[in-house]
Amino acid sequence: MKATLPGATVPIYLWADPAGVEAQARAQLENIAALPWVVHHVAVMPDVHYGKGATVGSVIAMRNAVSPAAVGVDLGCGMAAMRLGLRAEDLPDSLAPMRSAIEAAVPVGFSMHEAPVADGGSDELWAEYDGLAEPASGLLDRAMRQMGTLGGGNHFIEVCLDDQGTSAGGGVWLMLHSGSRRIGLSLAEHHMAIAKRLTHNAELPDPELAVFLAGTPEMDAYRRDLFWAQRYAARNREVMLGLVHGAVQATLGRPVPVEQTIRCHHNYVADEVHFGEPVMVTRKGAIRAGWGEWGIIPGSMGTRSYIVRGLGNPDSYESASHGAGRAMSRNQARKRFSVADLEAQTAGVESRKDAAVVDEIPAAYKPIDEVIAAQSDLVEVKAKLKQVLCVKG
Repeated sequence: MKATLPGATVPIYLWADPAGVEAQARAQLENIAALPWVVHHVAVMPDVHYGKGATVGSVIAMRNAVSPAAVGVDLGCGMAAMRLGLRAEDLPDSLAPMRSAIEAAVPVGFSMHEAPVADGGSDELWAEYDGLAEPASGLLDRAMRQMGTLGGGNHFIEVCLDDQGTSAGGGVWLMLHSGSRRIGLSLAEHHMAIAKRLTHNAELPDPELAVFLAGTPEMDAYRRDLFWAQRYAARNREVMLGLVHGAVQATLGRPVPVEQTIRCHHNYVADEVHFGEPVMVTRKGAIRAGWGEWGIIPGSMGTRSYIVRGLGNPDSYESASHGAGRAMSRNQARKRFSVADLEAQTAGVESRKDAAVVDEIPAAYKPIDEVIAAQSDLVEVKAKLKQVLCVKG
């Protein structure tokens, strides 16, 4: 349930304990709530934490303006989940061959496909590529070969079991988290730099929150590239789902039907109407949770994730959290935890357990069950998932 904090222009509605919000994130939220273009209130999700430029877990509605930093640099980052026609008992005793097959099918980290994946669904994106901003000019080959790739950091691919099954175990889900790769990052940074140079942003409390104004060439160019990158990110996840599904089928040696697919952005912009007014809504680390809309709220690589349906709460701008949210920085996690800690916290999960992924240890994240409980007026839980296999970048 929400708390309300004062703001210079609009109040801040917070689905978290205000005392638990780090000082840097609180300062960011206050700066956002002081912007003259923000309408009604700023909504803050229970996974809130400090982010580059703007707070992760923030939902902001602006009148005739948008702040690129309030979207973030991974344009269109989000989730996809696929419920398969399998039960837990259908999986082999060892999931190591399945993880190897997935890692062979989907490049991770900075890697990319040797040649673009044959994917007719991306043709429209490539046809529009020449219209993108200048940073895209040298990235076409990379963008094409990164279509259907995971990336690094907190991006992941998982095989999960739900809690709706028999005594032998639940149903099997595929789930993944990724975004718009290098092309999205390049376009985002390009437009953020342009926004900072515009004269109407000169007196802002935080220059990182520079905005574009409706009716200007800069806004038109940003919207063009932004919406293209969001489509690229969605297509990237779709291609990956196909590759992972294929790897699972190859490992099992038989076709596996798909029973349900859920998709959602959680770093994006949308034109919406709230409180009777057309606005541009930025969700940075938040999913849309309109009435009856399906969503995915993942935990960390050793905890569970949730499949939810939105309750359409107007005070959250029909939004919910995008995950557990970090409880500490990556550097803090590396200093505090060891590979042995990672092994203990991911016991029973077929995954990497080495120093390169210690910063993704479950203890570096907020408890996902508490995050879900804090937004019971935003979403209804439909299934709880526990990973048995996790691929990290």
